[in-house]
Amino acid sequence: MKKLPVILFTLTLTALVNSCSANEKYIEPRFFDVNQGREADASQVLPRLQESRLVLVGEHHTDMDHHAAQLQVVQMLHKAGADVTIGMEMFSSDSQQALNRWVSGEIGDAEFQKIYYNNWNFPWSLYSSIFEYARDKKIPIVGLNVPRKITRQVARQGFQSLSETQKEKLSHITCRVDKEYMEYIRKAYGGHAHGNLNFIYFCEAQLVWDSAMADNALRYLNSNPDTVMVILAGTGHVRKQAIPAKIRSRSDMPYTVILPEVPGHIEKSTVNRKDADYIFME
Repeated sequence: MKKLPVILFTLTLTALVNSCSANEKYIEPRFFDVNQGREADASQVLPRLQESRLVLVGEHHTDMDHHAAQLQVVQMLHKAGADVTIGMEMFSSDSQQALNRWVSGEIGDAEFQKIYYNNWNFPWSLYSSIFEYARDKKIPIVGLNVPRKITRQVARQGFQSLSETQKEKLSHITCRVDKEYMEYIRKAYGGHAHGNLNFIYFCEAQLVWDSAMADNALRYLNSNPDTVMVILAGTGHVRKQAIPAKIRSRSDMPYTVILPEVPGHIEKSTVNRKDADYIFME
C-alpha cells in the first residue's frame, strides 16, 4: 500500500478541510482508542489503518451520522494515498457488474438506484454520499453479501432448507452454529432481534452472512495485494466476534474494527478490545 508520512498528513489536514468541494465535505473525525483507553485524533489512528488490509466500520443502518463516519474513514485513507476499496454489506456479489459500471460512470443515478433497492431496503439518501464519493474518486466498490433470498430462507427455514444448487454457491461456507456464536448473537442483536423466527435459524442466517462477506473480501484482497478494503456493515457483523472471526479463521491479514458510538449501547464503558479497536466519537 502507498504510504504518506503521518507528519505530512497532519500538516495538510486543515488545507484539505478548506479545499474540499461540497460533495466531499470533510470534518476531522475523533476516535476513542479501545486498546489504549484514551481519545485519539485522525493522525494518531491513520498509521494503524494504513497497516491494515481490512478496516471494518460499523453502522446502525438508519443513522446518517454513522454513514458520515464511514465516509470519513474512506476519505482519510484515500487522501493519505492508500489504494482503497469499499466493501459493502448492502450489495450481493451478484451485483458486482452494476457496481463497476457505477464507479466508472457508465450508469446514471436513476438506473443505479433501482439496482440499489433490489439489494437493500434502506433509503438511498443514507448512503448516497458514499456512492458519489466512490464514483468521483474512482474508488472500487465490492459487493460482499449473498442474495437476500438466501439469508431470508435460512432465517425462516434453516440452512438445511437450501437446495443443492443454492448450497453449491455457498460451498466454501460451513454453517455450524456453536454456543459461543449463539451467545454473541444474543448480545449483539438482543433477545428479541429475531422476532418470531427460530433462534437457531436466525443464527445460521447471520453466520452465512458473516462467512460470505469474509470470504468475498479475502478473495478480492488476495487478487489485489496492495489494497486496503473499508468494509461497511451493521455493527453486529463488524464486531470482532463476527466477520473478523471468520477472517481470522481463514487468513492472517491484519484488520482494524471501528464501531460507532451509540449512547447506552456502544460506549467507552461497554466496549473492550474483544469487540473493537476504536469507537468513532460523535
